[in-house]
Order: sequence, then C-alpha cells, then structure tokens
Amino acid sequence: MKLLLDTHLLLWSAGLPDRLPPAARALIEDPENSLCFSAASLWETTIKRGLGRDDFQVDVALLRRGLLDNGYQEIPIDSRHAIAVDSLPPLHKDPFDRILVAQAAVEGITLLTADAMVACYPGPIRKV
Repeated sequence: MKLLLDTHLLLWSAGLPDRLPPAARALIEDPENSLCFSAASLWETTIKRGLGRDDFQVDVALLRRGLLDNGYQEIPIDSRHAIAVDSLPPLHKDPFDRILVAQAAVEGITLLTADAMVACYPGPIRKV
C-alpha cells in the first residue's frame, strides 16, 4: 500500500518514533508499504518553526534529506491538487491538511493521519 504521512506522523516517524501510535508504527515499518511525504508538510514545518512552535523545531532540509535517504517518495504539489481542494467539504480550515487530503485523493494514495478531523474527509484516509 502506498501511504502519505500527515505532517505530525512524518515528524514523529523521522525524529520521535515513540510518539507514533502503534497502528501507525506497524504500517510504517511494514516493508510491503511505500511511504510518501508531501512538499506541503515541509512547507508547514518551515512556517510553524518560524512561528516558534515547539512541536515543529526541526531542520527542514535535514528532514527532507533523511526522508529521501530512507526511501520515502516526495509528492510535489501541482495544480490538480490545488483544484481538488475546492471539492472538499468545509470540515477543517487548516490549508496544509486540506492539500494533503486533496493530494491523497488525486494520487490514489492512502493518507495516514492521527487527526480525527482530517479522518472525517471522504477519500483514501486512514486514522491511526
């Protein structure tokens, strides 16, 4: 299965694996699964780090390099993803989460999230 990790799961996977829910850890460690990250997650991390958020204090360039070195596939944001956001119901206002949902839908990738609000969207989303 191809999995797109939401930003928090991505950060936990890369630097705080003990914070991962057991179901997420099992899916991430399963060699049958392909792991992906979105450029949106790096953008979100950069912005929130700049705002001083304690849970986003990571060197984003090192994070990206580490993800790529560990076999994660980067999913860039393109116009199809931006357009797909328009079809999402107004369940959640976070633009980063909304683009991740749109990317998962457009690309046919399962979005893995620990966020109950994100999991309310229709489409290929799995809450852990």
